[in-house]
Amino acid sequence: MKKFVYVVAAFLACFYLPIENLRFTHAITEALALVKWYAREHVILCLVPAFFIAGAVSVFVSQASVMKYFGAKANKWLSYGVASVSGAILAVCSCTVLPLFSGIYKRGAGLGPAIAFLYSGPAINVLAIILTARILGWPLGVGRAIGSVVFSIVIGLIMHFIFLKEERARQADGDFNSEEAESRPLWKTTLYFTAMIAFLVFANWGKPLEGDAGLWSFVYRNKWWIAGVSLISLAGTLQWFKKDELKEWTAASWAFALQILPLLFGGVLLSGFLLGRVGEEGIIPSHWVVMLVGGNSLWANFFSSIVAAFMYFATLTEVPILQGLIGAGMGQGPALALLLAGPALSLPSMLVLRKIRGTRKTVVYVALVVVMATLSGMLFGTIVN
Repeated sequence: MKKFVYVVAAFLACFYLPIENLRFTHAITEALALVKWYAREHVILCLVPAFFIAGAVSVFVSQASVMKYFGAKANKWLSYGVASVSGAILAVCSCTVLPLFSGIYKRGAGLGPAIAFLYSGPAINVLAIILTARILGWPLGVGRAIGSVVFSIVIGLIMHFIFLKEERARQADGDFNSEEAESRPLWKTTLYFTAMIAFLVFANWGKPLEGDAGLWSFVYRNKWWIAGVSLISLAGTLQWFKKDELKEWTAASWAFALQILPLLFGGVLLSGFLLGRVGEEGIIPSHWVVMLVGGNSLWANFFSSIVAAFMYFATLTEVPILQGLIGAGMGQGPALALLLAGPALSLPSMLVLRKIRGTRKTVVYVALVVVMATLSGMLFGTIVN
């Protein structure tokens, strides 16, 4: 009977498919355009390096190291402090951070520090915060910087206490050996990871503002040289690993790709269909969004947070999107709520996170981000006004 209902539902959906409706067909075009753009701009230079880094974490980083800095018995100031500022180094989007989060969690990191890392990875992006201050004003820039660090720590701690019983059982039952010996000198492992992270960072170095002739502009002009040197350095470090270790690394990286990519592309398609791309509309009209996020009411901040949580923001794209929304009448509070919820969450990342960590943890994590973004937006809007 259940299969019969599915078949009938699928038939009716096809039978009444509104292909003559221009908004519907445009939304489909937007979905395909967004997934094409994502495939071109974020898979080869963002996700593929992230998969290899995650695979390397799961194979080459000793559990002793993970347990020392992120484990249940680690110093809380150290573990949450390191996790909360990791985004300043990585500068990745909400989807690229997922394999990295999964890698450290499987190696024994506590849920709290791992969640702090998951939030901070895409949220605490130095360039994005600088651009926010320069383009949208220093109050939003400062609010975003402070809010991102505080959010990562607070959300991590709340998740830790909510699932404390499960975490204790996981740490007790899991084979997390805090006395595991390093198989090679630490400096070799450090250089190996530095080369991979350097390629990820510099290959995706963002374009500076027009007229900017500073360090950021210099790095942008030479980013492919720097990324190339990083790649050559990585190739040089591979001689320190045995053939079986390299096979295990590639197998682990492939496993992350198989686990994450299908849901990721499905989520990007759905996000494009619902909300479109920058400057374009999906099935939901953009003027509805603008109409609902004016002022500083509880509803305006909540609506901004929930829409931002489901929409996909590539790194830095939230700034021009927000610039247009503020110009159309968006309030300062809802603007900050979007900045705190949007980059750290997206529908694709939720789908993948649900598969990695389960429905309950995903729902609680998303709810915490949305609620805290809503309250922070209201407080910020009141102060600014």
